[in-house]
Formats: sequence, C-alpha cells, structure tokens
Amino acid sequence: MRRAAAALALVTMATLAACSSGDVPGDGPDVLRVLAGSEVKDLEPLLRRSGVKVRISYTGTLDGAEQVAGGGADGSYDAIWFSSNRYLSLIDGATARLSTETKIMVSPVVLGLTTAKARELGWEGRPVTWEQIATAAREKRFTFGMTNPASSNSGFSALVGVAAALSDAGEALSGEQITAVTPRLKEFFSAQRLTSGSSGWLADAYSREGGVDGIVNYESVLLGMGGLSLVRPSDGVVTADYPLTLLASAPREKKELYGRLTAWLRTPDVQREIMTGTHRRPIVPGVRPGPEFGTAPLLELPFPNRRAAADGLITAYLDEVRVPARALFVLDTSGSMEGERIEALRQALVTLTGADTSASGTFSRFRSRENVIMIPFGGSAGLPQPFILPERDPQPALAQIRAYAERLRAAGGTAIYDGLRAAYGQAGDAGRDHYTSIVLMTDGENTDGSSYEDFEAYYRSLPEARRQVRTFVVLFGESDADEMERIATLTRGAVFDARTGSLASAFKEIRGYQ
Repeated sequence: MRRAAAALALVTMATLAACSSGDVPGDGPDVLRVLAGSEVKDLEPLLRRSGVKVRISYTGTLDGAEQVAGGGADGSYDAIWFSSNRYLSLIDGATARLSTETKIMVSPVVLGLTTAKARELGWEGRPVTWEQIATAAREKRFTFGMTNPASSNSGFSALVGVAAALSDAGEALSGEQITAVTPRLKEFFSAQRLTSGSSGWLADAYSREGGVDGIVNYESVLLGMGGLSLVRPSDGVVTADYPLTLLASAPREKKELYGRLTAWLRTPDVQREIMTGTHRRPIVPGVRPGPEFGTAPLLELPFPNRRAAADGLITAYLDEVRVPARALFVLDTSGSMEGERIEALRQALVTLTGADTSASGTFSRFRSRENVIMIPFGGSAGLPQPFILPERDPQPALAQIRAYAERLRAAGGTAIYDGLRAAYGQAGDAGRDHYTSIVLMTDGENTDGSSYEDFEAYYRSLPEARRQVRTFVVLFGESDADEMERIATLTRGAVFDARTGSLASAFKEIRGYQ
C-alpha cells in the first residue's frame, strides 16, 4: 500500500490519462472518455496496453450517478465505470442515459481481521454469518474500520449487506424493514472505530497505523494488503461487478472504441492479469479463480429496488446508527481572504447546512447528534464557537451555523498554528463516543504566532488519545502545499486541493472522513 497516502491530495474530478502511447490524449474521435470511480484507478497501467486511448476522469459514486442521470455526462463522456451501477439504476430517468453494460471483474465486500483476532473468535477457516459478526460486535469482542456509505461504494455495499442479512430479507429491503433493523445496525456499528471517504485511504490508514482489529472492504483490497484472515459471510455479501457502461449519447466511433476495449478486457489472458495484479475475481466463466478466493460460492444479498429505501438506509446510518462526529473547523479569516475568498468560505459552510439538495450534498451536511466547533483565525486564534446538533431536530442548530458563516469577516495576519493548536485544545481525546477530526483551511502561509516547529513539539507532547485526532487540510489560494502536507502527515490526515476547484466541493469530500 502507498504509505504516502496520508498526505494525498484528493482532487474532486481530477483528470488522469491512460493511453497506449503513453501520451496524454486529447478529446478526438480516437479517445474514449470515461467517467469513473477511483476504485478502478489501479487498472490504468493495464489500459495503456489495450490499444485504445482512454481518458479517465474520477468522481465520487453519488456525484457521478447524479451527473449521469441528469444528463451532465452527455457530450463530455462516452462511458462510465463505477464499481456498481446499482445506485444509478435507482434514479429516475438514469437507465435511459445508458446503453451497453459490460461487467469486467468481481469483488465482494467482506470482513478482514488480523489472524490473531480471527483465531480468538474461532472464525479462521470456518463459515461465519453476519449474525455471528453482529453478536461479536455487540459484545465488543472486536473493532473495525469501514468507509462512509454516503461517500464510498464499499461502505454502502457493506451497509446494505449487513442490513439485508440481519433483517433476514428474502427480497429487496423496504423502508419498514430498514426501520425495524436500525437498532441491530446500531449494535453492529458500535464496534466501528475508523471511517474514511475512500477504500484505498482506509486500507492505507489501517496498514500504517492499525488501531482496529480489522476492516470491511473489497475482497481485492484486503487480499492486496496481505496478513489478514478474510471472513466471507456465508449468509451472503454484496458484490461489485465493475460494469464498463457505454452512454447512450456516445457517437458511433466511440461505440467502436468501447467494443474493442471491453472485448480486450474480457480476454482470458487479460482476465488472469486482472486477477493476479488486482486480486479481483475474473468475470469470464472459462478463467478459473485462484485459491486465494476460497472454494465456497458467493451468495448475493438483495439490494434495495427503490431509491427512497437506499437513501433511507444511508440516512439511518448517518443520523442514528454510526458513532456521531465531533468536527472542528479551523478557518482562515485573515486579510488575504477579503472579497471572493471569504465569500467562498461562507458558501462552503452554508453548503454543509443543507443548502445543497443533491444526494451527495444532502448526505454531506452536518448530521443529527454531531458536535461542530468553528475556530476562526487571523493574526491569532479566534474564540471557538460550538454548535450541538440534537438527534430529533437539528434545523435550529443548522440555522445557527448558517448565520455564523454569513457573519465571517476577513482581517489581520495568518496565525495557522495558533488556530490549529486551539483546535487540539478543544478536541478532547479520540474515543468510542465520537469520531473526532479537525479541518484546517487556509489560503496562505503562516505569518503570525507560533511556527510549524512549535506546533509539532506541542502535538508530540499531547497524550496518545489526543494525537489520534486527525487533521484534514484544505489548500486554497496561495497555501504552502509542502507545509500543509507536513501537517497532514504528522497528524495522519490528508490534503484536499481546492486551489483550482470549488471550496464547497472540497468540504463536501472531507465529510466522508468525519
């Protein structure tokens, strides 16, 4: 796993290239333009040998699904490639935007545990059900990490699988079944101690730090990590089948490119290379899966067949099931933020109060039971302002956050590390009652107060539980990227780049990690 991922710049809609010539292609008739989830990024080296020029643009699953369903992908892309089209298929009008769908590979979402913990639980080499896993979680016999279902398909698939298994649903989950199974889901997820907005970052954090007994992730990711005992629940899983899907709006010449690429990806030799190189199961019947996948057949659990049920399950997870968040925002209000920049900050915070009514916007807003603390800084750290969102009616607190954001004014110098130190003073210890994290947003270099070296010494002097609080840094304006990455690396967080994109989008993306 890439150990540098702690300081990885996660750029929404970042465009990368994979082409046979090794050159970055343009958008000519000989280039297949693909909108994809980050899960398939590991296939870029393989695609360069396909004989088809491919330009891949990455986005989140929910954002991508809404873009396609609303027609925003038409004309800009020729195909899409997500780990699953299930959520997309639930959106009204989405299927009319799609043409041919070709499944490329398979990977179920399963549980990976340390070998010692699997042996302690008596699960090594034995069939285990989600019911047994849920019982052990309720009894606090193990802890785990999982991605946020509102941000990552692996987390969403895991949530669907656990809910379907624990509700004993023989068919697609209904709203009534979700309501009935929510108390049991709360017991199950009481054992979750690590969250993330992406499967790769989750795996990197676990490999680098440990801290939990295992993680729920794609089988392919867990096999690639090594050293884990995989528990493939015998009562069923939800599987990613990675359908490379042609858009109905794609011109004729792009359909020919799509056909060549999908045919090549499904050849036996390429299927074997995908299997050995990425640990995903082959989709072509004539290619035998390797021994690392075990011999037990995979039972597929039912998926919601209505968007209202899928969205209701995610909402229940965020508002009732998961451990709530304590989110601290350290906000640059120095003089350099005057004008458009302070307005962008105001709008980004307002977005998180529910102003963005898209699915991704709705799920990234501040949630019930959450504790939000705003700490502005100019030439010194400002007064921390806490907001507590109650479980039943968070709207008054959301209105207070909106009013606070609209009152922000820019003035003074830039005391980044005084603001960050104030946040760690307010954060409390990381524990089982909250996911505590810090968001640091700045548009420039430190000019006032303590230095990075001063902050590093302060941070290292903190108790171990306090040092478990991560800082997620947002680059904006003329931020010192190198120094901000040092902060993210020190605190085991990540860097999000809003210098060429939307500050609101960066804030929304960070919410998957809180």
